[in-house]
Amino acid sequence: MSTLQKHREYRQRIIKNYQPLHKELYTMSPTSFFLPSFLKAIRENKEQSFRNILVEPTAGVYIFDMLKPNFCNMLMSENTLKDGFRDKLRIMRPNTMNKYGVVLDDFGLETMLGQFMDHYIRPMSGVFFPEVGGSTLDSHHGFVVEYGANKDAELGFHVDDSEVTLNVCLGKQFHGGELFFRGIRCDKHINSEAYSEEVLDYGHVPGRAVLHCGRHRNGVKATTSGNQLNLILWCRSSVFRELKKYQKDCSNWCAECRNDKKERQRLSITATKLELLKKNGISAA
Repeated sequence: MSTLQKHREYRQRIIKNYQPLHKELYTMSPTSFFLPSFLKAIRENKEQSFRNILVEPTAGVYIFDMLKPNFCNMLMSENTLKDGFRDKLRIMRPNTMNKYGVVLDDFGLETMLGQFMDHYIRPMSGVFFPEVGGSTLDSHHGFVVEYGANKDAELGFHVDDSEVTLNVCLGKQFHGGELFFRGIRCDKHINSEAYSEEVLDYGHVPGRAVLHCGRHRNGVKATTSGNQLNLILWCRSSVFRELKKYQKDCSNWCAECRNDKKERQRLSITATKLELLKKNGISAA
């Protein structure tokens, strides 16, 4: 049996044994899920409309109010119910980094989250992340993570397995747990130093979304008290991933590649000037 077949059987087993608390979560309801300001920007579908509702504290990180409190509360209570099935159904971890939380797609929310991505994330991503396939997002991995007492305390420096990531705090009382960013990098430069303008520490607010490139290096600082739940949607583009196989120049999205390219251009211009001076018998000094 293939890995894909095993995962399908796993999902079927969970859905068969799981009775949701809030069935309304499983069908996309824009006016119930999203704040009016966000819906207005999506309807207008213009860059300026998006910029009217967001702030960009560092290049490539967009923060805006998105989810209604009732939606956040329903999703948190669903997550609490799923905890009761953890031992019974051996629930899979959200990803290789987080131990606590659940993959929402495994509990029947795949279709709703697919619509979430298609109609409410892809329009913004096409505007702000065209260089990494933002307009061609076609699959996702949706999950909830939990930080705090007896949960994950923090999350180390990493990049996401996505082209675009949506991270929304759902709530609970907590201190700490700041999301930090250190610049966008390709695999070659993943551990390079961050420039001062790339450094950002962001304190979560329930219902407020953070949208960023998956290659934007990030992590989560320690939650010092309480518990924090976040909805994460890793959005992927099969088109970009196929093109990336043949991509040698990442300077349109990796800051370090961009600086390397500028330095090569500077050296080339300098060498050309020296050659011209030499031909004309003029000393470079």
